[in-house]
Amino acid sequence: MRIIDFHNHFYPPEYIGSLQQDPGNVAVTIDADGNPVLHSPGDSNIAVPGHRDIGARTRALDEAGVAMQVVTFTSPGTHIEKPERAVTLAATVNDILAGIRESRPDRYTALATLPLNDPQGSVREFDRAVNQLGFKGVMLFSNVNGKALADEEFWPLYEAANDVGAVMYVHPTHPVGVEAMTDYWLMPLVGFLMDTTLAAGKLVFSGVAERFPDIRWVLAHLGGAVPYLAERFDRGYFAFSDCRKHINRPPSEYFKEFYYDTVNFDTNALKFALQFAGADRVMAGSDYPHQIGSLEKMVSSLSSLDVSDEDREKICWRNASQLLGV
Repeated sequence: MRIIDFHNHFYPPEYIGSLQQDPGNVAVTIDADGNPVLHSPGDSNIAVPGHRDIGARTRALDEAGVAMQVVTFTSPGTHIEKPERAVTLAATVNDILAGIRESRPDRYTALATLPLNDPQGSVREFDRAVNQLGFKGVMLFSNVNGKALADEEFWPLYEAANDVGAVMYVHPTHPVGVEAMTDYWLMPLVGFLMDTTLAAGKLVFSGVAERFPDIRWVLAHLGGAVPYLAERFDRGYFAFSDCRKHINRPPSEYFKEFYYDTVNFDTNALKFALQFAGADRVMAGSDYPHQIGSLEKMVSSLSSLDVSDEDREKICWRNASQLLGV
């Protein structure tokens, strides 16, 4: 079973090295196993070898039987730094990701990152990433230091993305309201999913998805709660005039045009999302190599889905292949 893993993460060693030299808003310590640990407000991530060593990652893919990955950066993103540093770090990350893609095109492609706290800098880096480095799109974070992705400040970026039909992948980061999620790892377990849902809801209700119809939107973690709340979003559309101010269709119709990765390894949840969006809109994902991710669970959950061979092929690799041209 061929698989293209759409959802996984990489910390370029050059990025980690820059943080070690000048911590800024991200401090780096070393754990007992020699792994860098990245500390940002309210969060920490252990950068295991798979996060930063492409050789270790390739061996893990071989062991799991995964053919290819769409490599992306991960939280906290460069946008938590001062804008000028965010621009520099984003460019560094993108240069490294482009190099990985070019050196192993049989195993890796990638999405760029942007210095989102500098909207004009983001447009410039988007142009460089797409037109010079050859990226097909970018990974956005679900909020930018508390600012919604639907904010008009980001519309010039969406105009540029719309012009080229770019992929825009919404991945969660430090969620709004995080002060209620500081124990029991509720920030990644609950907050990440709800922040994606909130971001998606605002992108639709604000009219961004309608205004920029050629952007290919992708939502991480099976869309957070989007497939399961779609009926409630529609009820809001019919009940409240504010929810009809910027859009001409019920929200579920826009959400069914989005793509969703399978980083929810419960086959019942996967089945529900497939019933909502269809097999043409769901793509394999592992969240490798985060502690909460798993190549093996991705593979086993996809293998156990009760779908046709044609639909399994779409979910496992064909949708991602067509979306990114690989």
